[in-house]
Amino acid sequence: MEEILEKLKESVELGKVDLKSPYPPQLRGMDGAAEITVKALAAGVGPKQILENALVPAMSFVGKLFSENKIFVPQMLMSAKAMSASMIQLKPFFTSGEIKTKGTFIIGTVKGDLHDIGKNLVAMMVEGAGWTVVDLGVDVPSTRYLEAVRNNPGAVVGLSALLTTTMMNMSEIVADIKTQTPGTIVSIGGAPVNHDFCKKIGADFYSADPHGLVEYLNKLAS
Repeated sequence: MEEILEKLKESVELGKVDLKSPYPPQLRGMDGAAEITVKALAAGVGPKQILENALVPAMSFVGKLFSENKIFVPQMLMSAKAMSASMIQLKPFFTSGEIKTKGTFIIGTVKGDLHDIGKNLVAMMVEGAGWTVVDLGVDVPSTRYLEAVRNNPGAVVGLSALLTTTMMNMSEIVADIKTQTPGTIVSIGGAPVNHDFCKKIGADFYSADPHGLVEYLNKLAS
């Protein structure tokens, strides 16, 4: 059991999605996260064990490497894709309630901005940490965030922006969320934003990378 979990952890850390995936070269022709997860479940490994003993530590390790500039976006995306391939196999257990999620995280790229790589990476990392993710996509106005918050009481909201011209839309969205759904926690991220901007617009949290956000969310859930 420990051996199969260790193999899954390695697959996620190295970004081995499935058998057909040519990346990384040293694992070419070998099972990836998708197949190993199926085998783990068939061998009687519980879905909670898979999540807590393989996926969460693997993505935590990858996030730490990324925050230390030891790996970069392409490697992190491959790890996130491998984790997602495993999570697909675990989805039925989340739906049935066998795996309890830590909470709900709503994320979207703000109004006027069509960039989604950073948002997608964050969404996959947060999901891999055991949260339910509601991804609103790109070019998201206040109304859609507010609708999602009302449909998911107690959810944490994440706003993403990649352009200096669209980061200003965060201010309007944060104000609307705080006014209409008081108590909602809002985090922001993206290349042009920082801690000072976060404080200025009244958001609750800023992180320069997904790893920092996951740590913050896990503290909220603890």
